[in-house]
Amino acid sequence: MEQHAPFSSLLPPPQIESIVHAWLQDDMPSHFDVGGHVVGNEIKSAQLLMKSPGVLAGLPFFQKVFDVCGGCTIQWEDVSIEGTMMDASGSNKVLLATVTGPVSHLLRGERTALNTLSRCSGVATLSYQCKQIAERHNWKGMVAGTRKTTPGFRLVEKYGLLVGGCATHRLDLSQMVMLKDNHIWSAGSITKAVKKAATVAGFTQKIEVECQSLDEAIEAAEAGAHIVMLDNFEPQQLKEDAKKLKEMYPHVIVEASGGITMDSMSDYFDENVDVISQGKLTQGYDCIDFSLKILH
Repeated sequence: MEQHAPFSSLLPPPQIESIVHAWLQDDMPSHFDVGGHVVGNEIKSAQLLMKSPGVLAGLPFFQKVFDVCGGCTIQWEDVSIEGTMMDASGSNKVLLATVTGPVSHLLRGERTALNTLSRCSGVATLSYQCKQIAERHNWKGMVAGTRKTTPGFRLVEKYGLLVGGCATHRLDLSQMVMLKDNHIWSAGSITKAVKKAATVAGFTQKIEVECQSLDEAIEAAEAGAHIVMLDNFEPQQLKEDAKKLKEMYPHVIVEASGGITMDSMSDYFDENVDVISQGKLTQGYDCIDFSLKILH
């Protein structure tokens, strides 16, 4: 059976395969796999176990690692559904799948596959917890990640955000225009930066501006920004300025960002705040523990 991964159709197979090839090359850059020579190519099976609690995420990447290693098949258990909070801890390990193939291939892909699953599930778990907090407070906005991703691992971490129930924010530099302080200073003003961006962004891309005050936010909205980020505001000031901004420009999306964590995010919930973004979702997550054990 295939893995239960509702978001897997988002991932283009050629792109994932290219990324996985790079991961495996990074883990084994020379030509010889001495450990593989030791164990040989006898067909063996290994069990994938989840060993700590968290949200399961990253199954398509785990699958693709062993597809690329070659000669391996994966039998997924019915419980292996991405987005599910698993109660795995201590002796209560959860069997997720059985991987079968030449034992040298199993061990060649083992650590790369587990690293990916562990980190993707870590992002999904933290995202899920933040989403739960928003729902408990009946806040209708979106919790989002940022572009603070691990180089070479962006796709996995962004995927984990989605599985956990949060928004990805922009996927990369070219998905949306974000004008930050350095852009503003270089262009000369918020208005100049927005107007110049609009000449090439056309009607297909939104423009967001990072603002440090209500005056800057008003200038950005007046210049044509679609999204205004109120950056590093204290919660009360944020709510007051978001209300004023929405009254003047109800169509503008208001994002709160800057030092917000899972512990402090509820202080920023407000009907005039549409998005709360957190770099911690892809920069400060705990990894979930998995193992792949060869059956004797």
